[in-house]
Amino acid sequence: MSRSVAQVGTGRQAKVERDVRTQEQAARLSQLNAVESGLCFGRIDFRDGAEHHIGRIGMREDDAERTPLLIDWRAPVARPFYLATGYSPMGLSRRRHLTTRGREVTDLHDEIMDLGDATRTGYENRDADEVLLAALNAARTGRMTDIVQTIQAEQDRIIRAPHRGVLVVEGGPGTGKTAVALHRAAYLLYAYREQLARRAVLIVGPNPAFLGYIGEVLPSLGETGVLLATTGELFPGVTATGTDTPAAAAVKGGTAMADVLARAVRDRQTVPERVTAIEHEDHGTLPLDRESAEDARAAARATGLPHNLARPHFAFRVIDALTAQLAERLGADPYGGPNLLGADDIAQLGKEIATSPAVHAAIDELWPHLTPQRLLADFLADPLQLPEHEQALVRRSDGPWTPADVPLLDEAAELLGEDDSAARAAAEAARQEQVAYAQGVLDVSAGSKTYEFEDEESEVLAAHDVIDAERFAERQEEADTRSAAERAAADRTWAFGHIVVDEAQELSAMAWRLLMRRCPSRSMTLVGDPAQTGDAAGCDSWQQILRPYVDDRWTLERLGVNYRTPAEIMEVAADVRRAEEPDFTPPRSVRSTGEEPVVVTVAQDELVTAAVELALKLPDTHRGGAVSPGRLAVIAPATLLPRLAAALPGASHGETPDLTRPTVLLTPRQAKGLEFDTVVVVDPDTVRTASPRGTNDLYVALTRPTQRLGVVRTGAA
Repeated sequence: MSRSVAQVGTGRQAKVERDVRTQEQAARLSQLNAVESGLCFGRIDFRDGAEHHIGRIGMREDDAERTPLLIDWRAPVARPFYLATGYSPMGLSRRRHLTTRGREVTDLHDEIMDLGDATRTGYENRDADEVLLAALNAARTGRMTDIVQTIQAEQDRIIRAPHRGVLVVEGGPGTGKTAVALHRAAYLLYAYREQLARRAVLIVGPNPAFLGYIGEVLPSLGETGVLLATTGELFPGVTATGTDTPAAAAVKGGTAMADVLARAVRDRQTVPERVTAIEHEDHGTLPLDRESAEDARAAARATGLPHNLARPHFAFRVIDALTAQLAERLGADPYGGPNLLGADDIAQLGKEIATSPAVHAAIDELWPHLTPQRLLADFLADPLQLPEHEQALVRRSDGPWTPADVPLLDEAAELLGEDDSAARAAAEAARQEQVAYAQGVLDVSAGSKTYEFEDEESEVLAAHDVIDAERFAERQEEADTRSAAERAAADRTWAFGHIVVDEAQELSAMAWRLLMRRCPSRSMTLVGDPAQTGDAAGCDSWQQILRPYVDDRWTLERLGVNYRTPAEIMEVAADVRRAEEPDFTPPRSVRSTGEEPVVVTVAQDELVTAAVELALKLPDTHRGGAVSPGRLAVIAPATLLPRLAAALPGASHGETPDLTRPTVLLTPRQAKGLEFDTVVVVDPDTVRTASPRGTNDLYVALTRPTQRLGVVRTGAA
């Protein structure tokens, strides 16, 4: 058989190969479309004459040697682009930065590494910060952009750290924690693709607005198979649209809730006070006494299985007790002899009891089959397992699920387990039906076989000659073409290859239990800043978060340079923290704009009017309006947002505001992780006193701008 004929196939293997090839090509096309606007951004020239162009993805020539055309920024050979200096050139003679708009090169910037080489000419500038500062001063778009052109040495070291174990990246506002975390995810998928692509990478953010803000970063780096979610989105089938009070969220997020829910489950495993009378349709009243029920409950609990999986053990023991009781009653010898029923008779009685609706109803009453939603809803309606002073905080008879409920649902799912025996039996029955149908088709094929050519040397093969019913049925099954991330989103028990958690300090202890179940390997990158913790259920230290899961087996990296916030603004924000923590040291700002924050003091009833006036005026004051004002955020207490929205009709606001709009209205919590060219903070005193961690919320709000800050407050300074 010739080579070309051998490559043609019509069997299951060939079909799978075609499907895989199609998926690979579709993924590559999606990747190329995502990086097109900034495919190549640099070049490195080595002293030995070698040179490489650096880009967001790697590309090769279509020749026999597959010669590299563009080097992926994550490849080891690209590291000098980020680490080389004049003092340590790493073999480079020149580093070139390319600035593009679409497919057009708009600027070149060369750094000469070999300062003694007089032959090097071009777009030379020994100031290595020029490209970085240009990126920092650029107007914001409402979407986070990658920093692949300007990764700094301290960031590069963290990005390329091995993926095993827990890495904590701590840094104040503007230090690039989020950018480092996202680029680290892209790097890990490049360096450990075989291990991580099958298991997927999960990025956890604090709120939907934040996820929308960072959503384009990984695609721009060539990675489209990552799942982005909040903790409120990590229970398939549940959408958390409700809102808890801070006090209720703190109760729900506490570690005690794990034991509370375990007690709630045990409280659903009941026994009768004395005797439960079960009316059997054929055998009359069957009394189930407390002692028999307690024995059945003890046996079921002794299995160590979750509630729903232990339920059949409870049911079997109850059925055995009822069968023995009925056999003793029906087979009793009136003259005191042995039981008159044989083993077969007793087995038949057992079947009759086991199939009785009344018996099953009694079992359901004592040991019900529960879903996580039913268990948690019943608990919240009457949270008797909580201390009395906490019951009123969480009690809720109806309403939508809240983000704080989702970790509790996940905990309940672990306690209950899922008895999928019925689903597996149904699936097997459906498969057998397909096999039977396939066999019928093959029988028809065999029955219509022709003998016209039976005297000739060649044989005409029919379907029944080359395939059996099992394989024929398999070929009709639909292949699951979903990506690993898509499958993970629909599977609560999915184990991710790596998890990145942004604003990690905000997560409750119960949320951490959920995430640790999703990552048994403990391969995680956590980024955050305890000084910015705003949630009442949040954690105050990394040790508090990690000790229950990895003890002290984790690594801490600190970022100390503030790339976002100008020095003038950072000093104002730092003073807020120093009011409670005199020794507080903020991250060092790399920029100074020369513009001091604008502070306006007005009466309480003038807050909204003054805020609107400042929001309309402040962006245009920058450089006399010579540059685009970029994006403006007005950050205020939730109680002021309706009035601000009415006064600024063009502003976006709500649960998931459109951050690409010129003006957006946010609460301090919504502003976490975001950045804007101009920020107006309204009523800082109320922000500070609105919650136990209000000072942290105010600190977050004041550190969102990249250029200009305005503050509208009441009363004296």
